[in-house]
Amino acid sequence: MAAELKDHFIKEIQSFKSPPPREVAPIPKVGEPAPEHEKLKLPHDKPAVIVFLRHCGCPFAEKSFRNLVAFSNTHAGKISCIAISHSSQEATEKWIPEVGGEWETEVIVDEDRDLYAAWGLGLSSYWHAVGPMSIYNAVQLGKNEGIWNKTVDSGTRWQTGGAFAVDRGGKVRWASIAKTASDIPDLDAALRAFMEVPTETP
Repeated sequence: MAAELKDHFIKEIQSFKSPPPREVAPIPKVGEPAPEHEKLKLPHDKPAVIVFLRHCGCPFAEKSFRNLVAFSNTHAGKISCIAISHSSQEATEKWIPEVGGEWETEVIVDEDRDLYAAWGLGLSSYWHAVGPMSIYNAVQLGKNEGIWNKTVDSGTRWQTGGAFAVDRGGKVRWASIAKTASDIPDLDAALRAFMEVPTETP
C-alpha cells in the first residue's frame, strides 16, 4: 500500500512538470483549411469532429471523451469522430476502458504533442489549469456525475485542450479552444456548424 501511494504521488508531481516547449502554430480560423499532418489523416467522404484531450486521468478529459463517444455513436457513419491524447500509448490504452471504451471514436496518441502544436494548442497558465473555476467545476463534476480525478500515468496538466469541426472539403467549420481546464467542448455546436454559416465559439 505504501509503495502504491508513493507511486501515485510521484506520478501526480510529474504531471505538474512543465514539458519541453514546442513551436505552436496559429489556431486555425473558421473557413481556413485544416492543418495537415502525417499523424492525422482526415476523411474526404465525411466531416470530422476532432477533440484534443487533456491528460488521461483528468476528469474534464474523461467528460469530453465520454461526450465524444456518445456523439460518435449517434452519428456513426456520417461524422468521423477523433480524439487526440498526449498521454503515452500505454497510459491511453489503459485509460480508455476505464472511461467506457472508444466505440465509434478513433483515438490517436500524440505523446510528443505534434498535432497539438500544429492545431495551435500550446501550454496553459497556472490559472487555466488549477484556478478556482477549474477546481470548483472538478468538484461539481465529481458530485454530479461521479467523474473524479484518476491517477496520472502520463501527460502534462499544462497542455491546452480544444475541439474542431472540419467539413469533407477539409475546411474548419467550428473551433473551440478551452479557456480553462474545465471547458468541455459543445459538440452540438460542432454539429450545427456543418449546417450553418461557419462560426467560431466565442
